Amino acid sequence: MKKFLLFDLDGTISESAPGIMKSMAYGLTFVGIHETDEKVLKTFIGPPLNVRLRELYHLSEEDIATAVTHFRDMYENKGGLLLCSTYEGIGEVLRRAKEEGRILAVASSKPEPFVKKIIEMFSFTDYFTIICGSNPEDELKAPDGHSQKARTILKVFSLLEEKGFSKETLLKESVMIGDTHYDIEGAKETGIASLGVTYGYGTREELEKAGADEIVDKPGEISGVLKL
Repeated sequence: MKKFLLFDLDGTISESAPGIMKSMAYGLTFVGIHETDEKVLKTFIGPPLNVRLRELYHLSEEDIATAVTHFRDMYENKGGLLLCSTYEGIGEVLRRAKEEGRILAVASSKPEPFVKKIIEMFSFTDYFTIICGSNPEDELKAPDGHSQKARTILKVFSLLEEKGFSKETLLKESVMIGDTHYDIEGAKETGIASLGVTYGYGTREELEKAGADEIVDKPGEISGVLKL
């Protein structure tokens, strides 16, 4: 019965694999990597790009900046952003939650301009009180001790506090809904509940290992867990 519902975007609301995979493969060519394995390219959906590039290829900060810059060019300027669709049933979940008086937010690691554009493209903007993504510059920064997901959750909380909600209430009454361990770990880092979804790009195993409080397999099952 949580009041504040924080939704991840990629793999939770948006089935965004085609555009991200195409754009990432393009960006990698500029650092001499010709990645054709779809399973590998799918691992870039959800986590911060700089983090995943560092984990997977051990790239230098300069090469990370090059790959991300060209990823953005393909994604933002050459049609990659538009190669996505909503998951069947997620719109109904959002509609019911809004009608039930829940406060909805998007908390994504994707750069915020992209997040807002995609939510608007899906005609979901009116469902959300807050729509947050990362700062575009964050994808070019080295780690600073806080996960990008945690920073985004805290940004959501800050904006909700400006609307009159107390930090204590937000911590007690919020749940992070997402498809990868980054979402679950971000929730734990900020002290809130978590709901993992397996229909996106993560696995049940990784969500369980990360310590998700609940896990569902279909968008429609979110409504049951949240008592909508």
